[in-house]
Amino acid sequence: MSAVSQYVEEYRTIGAALPGGHLPWLRELRERALTQFSAGGFPSPREEEWKYTNISTIEKKRFRPLPISEPSAAVESWLKNYELEDVWRLVLVDGRVAADRCRLDGMPDGMIVCGLAEALTKYPNLVQSHLGLAAGRENHGFIHFNTAFFSDGAFVRAPGGQALPKKPLQIIYLNSRPESLATVRNLIIVEPNAALELVETYAGADEQSYLSAAVTEVSIGENAALDLYKLQSESTKAFHFGGTYVQQARSARFRHYNFSFGGLLVRNEVHTELGHAAECLLYGLFLAFGRQHVDNHTLIHHAQPFGISREIYKGILDQRARGVFQGRIVVHQDAQKTDAEMSNRNLLLSENAEIDTKPQLEIYADDVKCGHGVTVGQLDENSVFFLQTRGIEEQAARTMLTFAFANEMVDRIRLDGLRGSVQAQLLALFSKANLHQEWL
Repeated sequence: MSAVSQYVEEYRTIGAALPGGHLPWLRELRERALTQFSAGGFPSPREEEWKYTNISTIEKKRFRPLPISEPSAAVESWLKNYELEDVWRLVLVDGRVAADRCRLDGMPDGMIVCGLAEALTKYPNLVQSHLGLAAGRENHGFIHFNTAFFSDGAFVRAPGGQALPKKPLQIIYLNSRPESLATVRNLIIVEPNAALELVETYAGADEQSYLSAAVTEVSIGENAALDLYKLQSESTKAFHFGGTYVQQARSARFRHYNFSFGGLLVRNEVHTELGHAAECLLYGLFLAFGRQHVDNHTLIHHAQPFGISREIYKGILDQRARGVFQGRIVVHQDAQKTDAEMSNRNLLLSENAEIDTKPQLEIYADDVKCGHGVTVGQLDENSVFFLQTRGIEEQAARTMLTFAFANEMVDRIRLDGLRGSVQAQLLALFSKANLHQEWL
């Protein structure tokens, strides 16, 4: 039996127990997605957008959804490694909200933070009006798979028309069991004139193989703002698909910071559509070692006039690792006065490391300002020699320069606690340079 057929059979067994089973519209949505998944399966390198990433290993592993059970006893210690100070916190373990580990006291009036399963019971009309809209433009197997199988997720509503405390929300997704499948669907609604800072943290047990398949749909209202940080720091044997799909209304502002440090095979997607005079900033840093494979796919639709977008992604690859960057900006016919720039810079530390980079501009308007640039190279030998003349050993000099290349992206993080946490992870990866966080 093929992997697709097995998952379809699995759905027939567990489908009735999935969240929202009492809602006809959601049952119909799941069934339609299952039919699409059954017909098309998982994405294949034969598809242009997946030509550099072969996920056949995921099909061969055949991960299975976990029944509802108590999380591993080690969860508490893992959480301490990723919890930020002075934040509201929603925690999902093995694809389901762990209520006893959440910290949501003191939320302002009108703000909603809960599991999507709970929201389907308490706020079904609000969920129905947004679920599937941002991701509905996409058409590939992972999204259909997620729509059919999602077991829970985060539901966040930032109310408009009122001042919200400047306190971030952290959502932690933790996988605690080997060979498991965690399929989460997140729905983030930022209403007009509201502002929200949100941190997504994906982590898992060391040296365990599992599949994390997450889809995050975002709606940003008129003159609203969202800063969304994603830290992917999973097991080096884990498989991760994470897609973030965004709709931006008039004058909406969206900043996305994507840091990928873990996983054996990783695919990150960030797709957004800009309304009139909307602004989008995409920043990314990915590191890969050993035989890791990290694929970053971004798509920015400038659909209306006066939109602004800036995109900077950096990659560092060593040993036999492989990286992919596919960045695409589409300027539609009505999007006059668009201002868009894209940059991808990559550092190869080994002769066997590989990067496939494919920047694309599609411009259908005539009064625009657009540009892109790509670099792929190794460390500057003159810089290495300069440090050696200052008494630093060659390997330490190379590591210090590599850290500096990466830390430029970390410095863009606007949350002090998160910036320190990400720098600490970088220091651990570049420990040979004998750097100390207090020097930064």
